Amino acid sequence: MKEKGLLVVISGPSGAGKGTICKALLEKNDFWLSVSATTRNPRVGEVDGTNYYFLSKEEFQNRIKSEGFLEYAEVYGNYYGTPKDSVLSAVDSGKDVVLEIDIQGALQVKETYPEGVFIFILPPSMKELRQRIINRGSETEESLMTRFKAAYKEINYVSKYNYAVVNDTVVEAVKKIESIVIAERCRVDRVKENILDSKEGIIHEQLYD
Repeated sequence: MKEKGLLVVISGPSGAGKGTICKALLEKNDFWLSVSATTRNPRVGEVDGTNYYFLSKEEFQNRIKSEGFLEYAEVYGNYYGTPKDSVLSAVDSGKDVVLEIDIQGALQVKETYPEGVFIFILPPSMKELRQRIINRGSETEESLMTRFKAAYKEINYVSKYNYAVVNDTVVEAVKKIESIVIAERCRVDRVKENILDSKEGIIHEQLYD
């Protein structure tokens, strides 16, 4: 029987570096990146099915009613969500799927797909987190404090995850995530069917050798 892939959900507070880590992870590994759906209009250069699946609000709401999303949220008047069918079909076909998502979305996914691998990206320190947000150069003092306070609260959610990875450097963080994926592939509850098949094969050989 074909072994299923993993759904690897990566999230963390703003400024922790999860986007940079995911980009580096995908460059090194044959992972499938989940494409989100949204009701906002495409920006210049964005391609439907590559950057997002661009849906009308009516289409999105119909998919909500039919439970077509692993998670979704409304942000500033637009909907964003993770299509369920495309993600689960990729996992069922043996592909490892990476989903970079905010914390609230990750917790929704955990409710609908608890067998996923949930990884929380942490900054080396709150001081470093604040500096990373400042280095973006797009924050006023007021918005900086709002983001920093939100990030401080979000870190409390780390206990809801399977793993925590401190982002000292992107290279080391990627290595840790790769190690987590290898370990998860070896878990008995994930490979028990293959183990039983192997056991039956060994018994058959012993009986007829």
